[in-house]
Amino acid sequence: MWADAVFEGGGIRGIALVGAIQVAEENGYQWKRVAGTSSGAIVASLLAAGYTAGEMHRFFHETDFTSFMKRSGWFRLPGIGLPLQLLLKKGLYSTGPLEDWLAKRLAERGVRTFSDLEEERLHIVATDITSGDVLVIPKDLQKYGLRPKGFPVAKAVAMSCAIPYFYQPVRLRTKKGTYMILDGALLSNYPVWLFDAKDKPRWPTFGFRLISDKWCKPHPTKTLFQYTHALTKTMIGAIDHLAIREADAVRTIFINTHHISATDFTLSMEEMDELYQSGRRAAEAFFRGWDFAAYCLKYRPRYQVNPAHH
Repeated sequence: MWADAVFEGGGIRGIALVGAIQVAEENGYQWKRVAGTSSGAIVASLLAAGYTAGEMHRFFHETDFTSFMKRSGWFRLPGIGLPLQLLLKKGLYSTGPLEDWLAKRLAERGVRTFSDLEEERLHIVATDITSGDVLVIPKDLQKYGLRPKGFPVAKAVAMSCAIPYFYQPVRLRTKKGTYMILDGALLSNYPVWLFDAKDKPRWPTFGFRLISDKWCKPHPTKTLFQYTHALTKTMIGAIDHLAIREADAVRTIFINTHHISATDFTLSMEEMDELYQSGRRAAEAFFRGWDFAAYCLKYRPRYQVNPAHH
């Protein structure tokens, strides 16, 4: 059975998405088009390249996520390094290590640029703070005078993952000028609307969303680093509380990530496994009640379901 999938961002909590995807695959679903923001973009790009949830689960456990927080340049200077890094680079860490890691994984499946993927297979959501607009890659790259198919997939994902202040903005250099790109969560962390069309749905679009129901301890804010860290966590975490309309909620798998925040890159193996299992539990509950025909009758009443895709 075909399905489209849209993955919400959430930093390291994106590990939970893999558990939910694996249950969907166990239920017989294959992915036609995928989209994602931030860590959801990482997962979407790997699915588009042909990785299964089981394969992602294995190599996520082998990945040292602290390597995505490599200190360099001004950051290494004691005392003044951190404020200088923020002032001059506008973020603590470069997205370079993350981009390099993902590029290697994608290359193992023969994917380097969007030309290596089927048309419309993958959509990455980022935020252009220079223009103040949502950037959906690759299709929106034409507005910048760039060739969409020749754009590196790993670079697009790195743009979507650039959490404000935590990561440095990715600079998109074009003949029209240089644009600063940040985490897609700033404007559209859950673009479940992306694959909706006016004609009848050929197959379902499933949304995968990360939520938290546990109160977290207060963030310290005395130093510049603490303030920046608290601001980042608040900005990303606030997305959890945004409501979505009923028609989108019924096709959404809500995954509880409990106390874990987006930038907890030092998770233990036990915490990583709990995220994965939480994703599995959420998807198992969702598919026990999912009925594509009932969804279409209630929310897309003008159309009839094509039995071949149900």
